Amino acid sequence: MKAFAISRNWGYLFVTYFKDINSIKYEGSNSSNPFAFKFYNPEEKIGNQTMEEYLRFGVAYWHTFTMDGSDPFGAGTMVRPWNHYTGMDLAKARVEAAFEFFEKLNVPFFCFHDIDIAPEGSSLRETNKNLDTIVDMIRGYMKDSKTKLLWNTANNFTHPRFLHGAASSSSADVFAYSAARVKKGLEIGKELGAENYVFWGGREGYETLLNTDMKLEMDNMARFYHMAVDYAKEIGFDAQFLIEPKPKEPTTHQYDYDVATSLAFLQKYDLQDHFKFNIEANHATLAGHTFEHELRYARVNNMLGSVDANQGDPLLGWDTDEFPTDVYSATLAMYEIIKNGGLGKGGLNFDAKVRRSSFTAEDLFLAHIAGMDTFAIGTRVAQKLIEDKVLENIVDDRYESYTSGIGLEIVKGKTDFHKLEEHVHNLTDVQLSSGRIEQIKATINQYIVKAYAEA
Repeated sequence: MKAFAISRNWGYLFVTYFKDINSIKYEGSNSSNPFAFKFYNPEEKIGNQTMEEYLRFGVAYWHTFTMDGSDPFGAGTMVRPWNHYTGMDLAKARVEAAFEFFEKLNVPFFCFHDIDIAPEGSSLRETNKNLDTIVDMIRGYMKDSKTKLLWNTANNFTHPRFLHGAASSSSADVFAYSAARVKKGLEIGKELGAENYVFWGGREGYETLLNTDMKLEMDNMARFYHMAVDYAKEIGFDAQFLIEPKPKEPTTHQYDYDVATSLAFLQKYDLQDHFKFNIEANHATLAGHTFEHELRYARVNNMLGSVDANQGDPLLGWDTDEFPTDVYSATLAMYEIIKNGGLGKGGLNFDAKVRRSSFTAEDLFLAHIAGMDTFAIGTRVAQKLIEDKVLENIVDDRYESYTSGIGLEIVKGKTDFHKLEEHVHNLTDVQLSSGRIEQIKATINQYIVKAYAEA
């Protein structure tokens, strides 16, 4: 293992936080080593790209290095080798641990909110000074690391000042404060070479309409986004802007409810050319959709940008952010991503946290291995389904009536209600075919089992 060093004011510090963990390698499905990939082989070709190029895995800084395992009913449980530090010393230790983690896991990307990497100060100036110190440290590590910044963002939702929202706040001062935070975030993104910049409206919504001016709030959000676009151009930051939809929690209703709602917002305010979507599996669930529904809606509208790879608990009604282990869901997700031609500048970041009872530092590796292996299997199965045109043939057969006759005239816009009425009057019977839903799902299961057998 190479030494991890960072230049600080007092010289070079050599540290290791995961001394008992070696670099994680691909060992194949027969391996009994828990600290090895069983299905994720970064060099394996999927189509014309390697798995690493296609999946573009990223580590979420907040859940991996800052989350303490606390919940509304209990204190934190996480045992971390950096827990004895505080303040800026803690922030620096987390950077050291993070790049050791990235290298041992061999991931190409990471992502963060601003206050994940540096503590807030008593003023915005002090906060920015803290950020400058840590960003300089991160930049030093990135010079010798393969791991790049997938995206960064500003946390405009945790502090009490954001209790009424950020860009949608009823306070103009909070709107201004939020803009200043994003301005700094865009500057950091440019400095660290971020490929994307994410906007998650954690509190951009309302609890009740009784005291809400919805039009003003949505107009202000649009003004905010336009200012962000303008400033990114001003400083030459060419990252892809991403909006991350979520329907609720913490607000009763959030304006970026789902992909469809958010796309309508972007189109209304002439922002659709500047944004794509960062889609989270658990947020799709909360919106009453499947993960693949949100991916499909974004894909067919050329708006699929990046993915938060996690899953929710169907027995719980909130955002549990579990590491993805559902191969069936991962297969259908990767089907959409492959049909999209990949994720471009985006990637699959694990916006996922280990369970409260999985409290050791080793669990961080085991959880990421599980998630990466899950999407590796899903990628193999999805690629094979596409190569064999399994779903394409099913869909083509189902909509065959639109390839000739009156159906083709409908598609080409060469008919009207008069002609359609005449067509119906001449019908003797309407022929329908079975959707064969159970057979289709069984076929997908067959492909999954075959992929396991061949791995």
